[in-house]
Amino acid sequence: VQLQASGGGVVQAGGSLRLSCAASGDMLFNYALGWFRQAPGKEREIVAAIRWGTGRTLYGDSVKGRFTISRDNAKNTVYLQMNSLKSEDTAVYYCAARATRVVLSALRDPSVYDYWGQGTLVTVSS
Repeated sequence: VQLQASGGGVVQAGGSLRLSCAASGDMLFNYALGWFRQAPGKEREIVAAIRWGTGRTLYGDSVKGRFTISRDNAKNTVYLQMNSLKSEDTAVYYCAARATRVVLSALRDPSVYDYWGQGTLVTVSS
């Protein structure tokens, strides 16, 4: 599986962006896709994750109510809609995929993912 993230850019605080993560190869029912972010000097943190088959989702505490993860099975693509952006959302955003089933809560841990895409930079100006 190869992952291609896109959609990053510069946006003013309060604005919106939508990130895309296109997956090559077949996305099977037990796959899960996650978005992580990493700001300079900080650890990589979970933003959101989604089960490919069931669509169940989880979110990092700092983005709940502002960000929405979704998937398009036909396009093998996962989206991250980011609204009400804040300066603290500035980071490099990465998408990742896990090929086998794991409890949903475990998807918060970047070490459980098998594949990673390149990052896309999101800069929120205040």
